[in-house]
Amino acid sequence: MSSPQQRLSSIANQLSGPSAAAAKQKLLVKNPDDVVITLAVRTPLTKARKGGLKDTSLDNLLISILTSVRERSNLDPNLVEDVCVGNVLCPGSAYIARSAVLAAGFPVTAAASIANRFCSSGLLAIQNIANQILAGSIDVGVAVGAESMSTNPDSGAPEMSSQIMSHPLASQNKQPMGQTSENVAAQFNISREMHDQFAAKSYQKAERAQKAGWFNDEIVPVRTTTKDPKTGEVKYVVVDQDDCIRYGTTAESLGKIRSAFPQWKPNATTGGNASQITDGAAAVILMKRSRAQELGQPILGKFCGATVAGLEPRIMGIGPSIAIPKILTKFGLTKDEIDIFEINEAFASMGAYCVKKLDLDEAKVNPRGGAIAIGHPLGCTGARQVVTAFSELRRQNKRVAVTSMCIGTGMGMAGIFVSEH
Repeated sequence: MSSPQQRLSSIANQLSGPSAAAAKQKLLVKNPDDVVITLAVRTPLTKARKGGLKDTSLDNLLISILTSVRERSNLDPNLVEDVCVGNVLCPGSAYIARSAVLAAGFPVTAAASIANRFCSSGLLAIQNIANQILAGSIDVGVAVGAESMSTNPDSGAPEMSSQIMSHPLASQNKQPMGQTSENVAAQFNISREMHDQFAAKSYQKAERAQKAGWFNDEIVPVRTTTKDPKTGEVKYVVVDQDDCIRYGTTAESLGKIRSAFPQWKPNATTGGNASQITDGAAAVILMKRSRAQELGQPILGKFCGATVAGLEPRIMGIGPSIAIPKILTKFGLTKDEIDIFEINEAFASMGAYCVKKLDLDEAKVNPRGGAIAIGHPLGCTGARQVVTAFSELRRQNKRVAVTSMCIGTGMGMAGIFVSEH
């Protein structure tokens, strides 16, 4: 006779099975109520404090990307009811988001809000707009991820109460991100060589993509000003390509870089195998399929869903290894049915671990490189991954992509998107 636990498990499987099967079927079929993406663009990603966007504040970055959205979409701006902006670092971001929406030429009827779930803020913005559309709250919305790390530095966790600092889990959120990377390396035996090999592949993929022009249909230029730090001269410039990619990078060259955090063992994280501090923005327009067809809007693909999962903050980097299986289960999918995985490369330790833990085909993971090579503007990356995924799905003539991020306070987030073709 089966145990009570076995019987409960059997019942749970029976209940979840049809739901997952239905979700999978819906995933692959075009439905009038699908939440679709009709435009997906991003700015170049540039080196913080050194690159082309170093003197472009968040408000001007948002005005630029939102103006590009308005102009390129051929969509009546009066139809946009809400704009959700993923952002992590900027003080007063709610004021800035709403003001930038208006300054970019959207009408006073267009609302705005801020989404902040650290590195996944851009994906959370997409989920927030999609959920409003599904609920019937709005018909058309724009989701944005944006970060100016040049003008809004990341100072880490604030001072917190004694109740938090005495709690064995909550207190882990005071650990700097570099320490959490070393924790992952130590706990899961990710060697320095594995770090550098993973990072080198990211650079090599990004170099190949940039030289081949694969990023061209992702990027909209930013017209801005830059100030010469020596002379003080201000120049008007057009920034139209990523400037973080280091050509010719190899595991051997990365192996010569000294540890960034010698105070924490095993000293495997360096400036060469961790994500770059970066400026940039990305945006997508969302609406139901029926609305897009009515308006004659092009359909790139659809947002199918997203999920989040928690874990110990001290090893926050492995979040995708938990969030990805969770969302695949919800849709009755296996990893082999996914064509592209866009996984945030916060650190090579977490990237190498997640690929190994999930036994992923490396050719499917960040085929254009990831945050180590092209940069990681915190609030932007979750949306940037979606822009990149749709462009790459078109290039490969593939259909299904998963995007996933680790989140600094100990979470993982993942989303599923299906290309139209």
